[in-house]
Amino acid sequence: MKKITVAGSGVLGSQIAYQTAFHGYDVTVYDINDAALEAAKERIQGLKPHYKADLQATDEQVNTAYERIQFNSHLKEAVADADLVIEAIPEVVKIKTEFYTNLGQVAPAHTIFATNSSTLLPSQFAEATGRPEQFLALHFANTIWKNNTAEVMKHPHTDANVFDEVIAFAKSIGMVALPLHKEQPGYILNSLLVPFLDAAEMLLVKEVSDPETIDKTWMIGTGAPLGPFAILDIVGINTAYNIVQAKAEATGDETLLKLANMLKTDYIDQGKLGRATGQGFYTYPNPNFAKPDFLKA
Repeated sequence: MKKITVAGSGVLGSQIAYQTAFHGYDVTVYDINDAALEAAKERIQGLKPHYKADLQATDEQVNTAYERIQFNSHLKEAVADADLVIEAIPEVVKIKTEFYTNLGQVAPAHTIFATNSSTLLPSQFAEATGRPEQFLALHFANTIWKNNTAEVMKHPHTDANVFDEVIAFAKSIGMVALPLHKEQPGYILNSLLVPFLDAAEMLLVKEVSDPETIDKTWMIGTGAPLGPFAILDIVGINTAYNIVQAKAEATGDETLLKLANMLKTDYIDQGKLGRATGQGFYTYPNPNFAKPDFLKA
C-alpha cells in the first residue's frame, strides 16, 4: 500500500489521516464539502503540537507529514489512486450504506475498504461495497498517536490475504494490531468501554447524580485518570448521541429516548460537542476533573 484515502474528517478521521501521513504514506482526506475540509485542515494542524510533545517529533517531521496530505470533496477524485480507503463517517447505518454503494462504483478494483466504525459490524455493509472480500473493519481509539490500538476485524467473507495486509498496514503506521477473527459488536475495546459509558449515562438521565460526581466516584474508587463523562467528551457527544439514538429507535426504550433527547437539546444544539469544541460535559482547556482539588472532599 502506498496511497491511502480517509473518508470523513472528524476528530478520529483527522487523526487517522495525520498518523498515516506521519508514517510516510500519501494521504487524501475526503469529506462531503469544502467547508468540512477547511475545518479538517485546522483540526489536523492542531495535532502537530501533540506529536511534538508526546512523540518528541521535530518541526520538520510534523510539517512534512502535513504536506503529504491532500484534501478533496469529490469522491471519485479522492479515491482514484487509493490502495486503501478508511471510512470514518457518522455511525448511522443509512449514511454508511449510501457511502459504500457510491464508493464501490468509483474506487479502483484493487482498492481495499475498511470501516472505522466503533459499534457497527462490517457484514452490515459488505454487500453494499460491491467487493465484500476486500472489506473489513479497522478500528482506532481516540488520541491515536498515544492510544495506538488498531482492531482489525474480518467478516465471514473477508479474504484472508486482505486481512493480513491490513494488519501489516496497521503495524506500519505505528499501531499495535489486534486481530479479531470473528465479528463482535463493539470489538474488544468498546465491548468493555460502551457498557461502562452506558451505565454512566443512565445514572445521569435517571437523575441519580451529576457528571462531575459520577466521574469523581469512578476516579477515586478505581484510581483511573478519567471518569466516563471526561471520556465521552473525548469520544464526542455527536457519536454518543448517534449510538444512543440508534438503540432508542431499535428498542423503543423510553429512558434511551429521553437520554438521546437530552444529549441533543442540552449539548449538541448548544454547540457543546465535547473536547473538540471546547465544551461538553466539561469546559476546556481547563476542565474541572484536571484541577488539583477535584478528587478532594
